[in-house]
Amino acid sequence: MLELISLATVTAMLGTVGAGMGNEAGKNAYLMIGGLARRIVGREVPAPERPAEWEGLARLLYEGALRNPEHARALAEVEAVVSRALVQVRIRTSPQLPDGLRGFVDRDKQMRQLTREASRKFDGRARRVHLYGPEGMGGTSLALRWGWRELQRYPDGQLYVDLARVPDPAMALRQALRSLGLDSEDIPPGLEERMDLFRQLVGDRRLLIVLDHVQTAAQVTPLFTSAPEVFTIIVAHRRLPQADAEPIEVVPLPERYAVELLTEVAGKRTVHEARARAILPQVLAQCGGSPYALRTFASLLEATRLGEEGIPTMPGNEPAYAAAQEQYRTLGPTAARLYRLSALWPWPALSPAVAGTMAEVEEAEAARLLAELAEKGLVEETGTGRYRFRPAVRRHAEQAAAREDGIPACSRAVARAVELLLPFAVQADRAALPERWHVGPLFTVLPPGPYASKGEAIDALGNELGNLVQAVFAAEEYRLGDTACQLCEALWALQLKDGRHEEILPALRVGTKVADDICPGTRMAGRMHTLQAMALIESRQFDEAKIQAEAAAAAERQAGHQRGLATAIETLGLVRLGQWGFPDAHDLFVEADGIWRRIGPGDDGYSDKPRARALLKRHRGRALNGLHLLGEAEELLVEALGFFREKEPYNTARTLTDLADTYRRAGRQSEALPLIDEAIDALAGENAHYHVNHLRALRDRCVPAARGLPE
Repeated sequence: MLELISLATVTAMLGTVGAGMGNEAGKNAYLMIGGLARRIVGREVPAPERPAEWEGLARLLYEGALRNPEHARALAEVEAVVSRALVQVRIRTSPQLPDGLRGFVDRDKQMRQLTREASRKFDGRARRVHLYGPEGMGGTSLALRWGWRELQRYPDGQLYVDLARVPDPAMALRQALRSLGLDSEDIPPGLEERMDLFRQLVGDRRLLIVLDHVQTAAQVTPLFTSAPEVFTIIVAHRRLPQADAEPIEVVPLPERYAVELLTEVAGKRTVHEARARAILPQVLAQCGGSPYALRTFASLLEATRLGEEGIPTMPGNEPAYAAAQEQYRTLGPTAARLYRLSALWPWPALSPAVAGTMAEVEEAEAARLLAELAEKGLVEETGTGRYRFRPAVRRHAEQAAAREDGIPACSRAVARAVELLLPFAVQADRAALPERWHVGPLFTVLPPGPYASKGEAIDALGNELGNLVQAVFAAEEYRLGDTACQLCEALWALQLKDGRHEEILPALRVGTKVADDICPGTRMAGRMHTLQAMALIESRQFDEAKIQAEAAAAAERQAGHQRGLATAIETLGLVRLGQWGFPDAHDLFVEADGIWRRIGPGDDGYSDKPRARALLKRHRGRALNGLHLLGEAEELLVEALGFFREKEPYNTARTLTDLADTYRRAGRQSEALPLIDEAIDALAGENAHYHVNHLRALRDRCVPAARGLPE
């Protein structure tokens, strides 16, 4: 058997497992590898955390298989299952750039520089440029204009990543991979694995990558590639020497082109009208060659709003700020108040509901006012009726709010927005996961939201996730501790069902800190630590997950909350399972089951007891499979299956998969086959194609043996 599998094959197989852990099949394969490594080495093998460690494990497995034919056979079987279950992901779409702005002038020199770098003969150096210039100087417009002009040069697509929205490198890679058409479950949890996958996917493609609003080189280094046909444009407000890219400065527009832009946007008649001509030098001086400022002043010229009081010279030579100040003077009282107050917190996608609540106006009126602000260039549309502020504009609005509304009124405005988002999140979470238990008091008061399905509720939470995370940060700052914790609790459905762990994790860190500050040793503190531990497990940060799970157990013990304690101990077991510490994991699952046994009628959580114990039996069966104690594993998995059958299709399929794998390992392939077929049927309509792939791969390994044929 060993001659059919090489070290390179084993290495490739483990790389596929490491990159595929975002889906159920990847997790199954991961535990299969852990159990096999333990059998070959004869002791616990630490789970790899980095790609280099997977390579070391590959050599360990291969050399062990050379010494033992039984291990060689087992390794070949695992490789066969993995290679068919975790198929290599491919780009399934051709990404496109956002639309560019009308009224683009000058920049011929910079356009030629971009073309020269994109066209030069590849010599091993990455094709990469760095556009830099002050805010509002038009770096983004330049990159987009060049990209749209060069569509034919990049037939595999043009990828745009906005670092203002996803400043974390791992999140930026996630956005890039999603833009390339990958599903969430295609994306590995680790930064290094994402980097490897991204570079593999773009390595042989002709692709343009635009990285916008970059703050530091460290943000975008993981998105760099030396692929010969990939051209990367970095857009930043300052020079980034560490970006290792050809620098191109985006300079202020010369006066000739500034007038041309004003004329194109406002119209020739407006610009050449006598009053406009009289103040034109003042306008040009204040705009400082900034296309954004010029566009804003052009709309003011068009509306004949300039010249009556003159144009103030703003300190610091910040044209975008000055333009915002001038437009602000044209707003009516209600629009001005909404502009000021809705800028008081950096909502990534400002909605009419949030803006209206902050300014105390009806949502429909807020929608109209936001559209007005967008027309004036004071906010930018992000799609689906939502908006965001430019940094300089938001800075102006905040200062105006502090000056005109006062600090107490500003604080109340932010608090109103946070308190608006909390009931939305609670009701959506209750609709998405009606069967789960909660700690927050609002969960006992509010009914599930009016959603047609659980999936619709999940989508609603996902669409608002950026604002919900920001609401947690705001709740901490404004001392709304209970609100912060309940918001975190309401994000569990997205953790469990949509895999948004890393986006939620910063909020969970805040929620845990708040709970430890305001209510240490309580059920809520225990819940916060458990939720954070679960997110860390999914992100493969097992050491930190262990610390959080232990803190959860301590808080639940102090609170005397047996259901919470059992969950915390179960979470510790899942940490050790993820680390391939199979004996410890099994013992912790047994301990958690013992706690559940002591929960009697009338105790909190009693109605959850049968399901919780069934889950623990499945977990114990998985741990025993890792120890190759197949008879004991079978017994527990059969008991768990007896509970889930006819109740929960997905958990039925997961348990059937574990039991079928147990039979396969024991050489009982004919008994595994009907379980595999039942599991595939149970997953119909569950959108679990990777899990189905895994089951079909298992089936392929079982069929020959079940028929008495050689594999």
